[in-house]
Amino acid sequence: MDLTKKKETSFSVNLEGSSVSFPHFWEHTIGSGHATLALRSDWQRQLWRCSRELGFKHVRFHAILSDDLGILKKENGRLVYSFFNADQIYDFLLSIGMKPFVELSFMPEALASGQKTVFNYRANVTQPKDYTDWIKFIEILITHWIERYGLDEIKQWFFEVWNEPNLTAFWTGKQMDYFNLYKHTVTTIKKIDAGLKVGGPATAKNAWIKEFVHYCNEVKIPFDFISTHQYPTDAFGNPGDNTIQQLAASKRSILRKETENVKKQSGEK
Repeated sequence: MDLTKKKETSFSVNLEGSSVSFPHFWEHTIGSGHATLALRSDWQRQLWRCSRELGFKHVRFHAILSDDLGILKKENGRLVYSFFNADQIYDFLLSIGMKPFVELSFMPEALASGQKTVFNYRANVTQPKDYTDWIKFIEILITHWIERYGLDEIKQWFFEVWNEPNLTAFWTGKQMDYFNLYKHTVTTIKKIDAGLKVGGPATAKNAWIKEFVHYCNEVKIPFDFISTHQYPTDAFGNPGDNTIQQLAASKRSILRKETENVKKQSGEK
């Protein structure tokens, strides 16, 4: 297919017809790299412009818990907390009228059960070595944000447990290991305040939705939202195709159909 050739298209609009609502669903959340980028002045200028001109309400990025941001370190056998960098990021987001979509990842080295990492900033993708320490960490973290920003503000945030645990690049455990992580995390956050929004399974390509809902219902733990990640090229073309080939094979409304598939799996009508 020659993508350089332009095809003319004409449209007609009946201005006397009845109007329907047009919700800007795309304004809800924008994704952006990993947490330390949010400390850069150029990133902040660009996000401010995105918020002002495009209307984005939340921003999601990786690794708010990872070592390069420095929230939790072990020094001389003792766990030491520092919220300075994370607070600088969230202070900025709130100052421009945006809110964080908090991806609770990746594992601080001080709590990790293994050494496997991903990305050049060495984000640890192993499960907690001791869930007692993980629970304490999450409790201290959420309590700090409530004390700094107020409970009414934090209730408007979204807490998503981990990132794409169905992919081995991001999670060394099995499906049930992730469900266990979710159980401990959501239970800890909801004990602080039941109105805080927590969800998962944060998978790629609609994976684990049915199993996640079944597990939560079975062990009687809540989920306030279902999250999964679809990329525009996931359903297009063949393995090995480049982006242009994938997009050339795209079908109209494919992401809408994938969203409907997620709702069906989650039991939503």
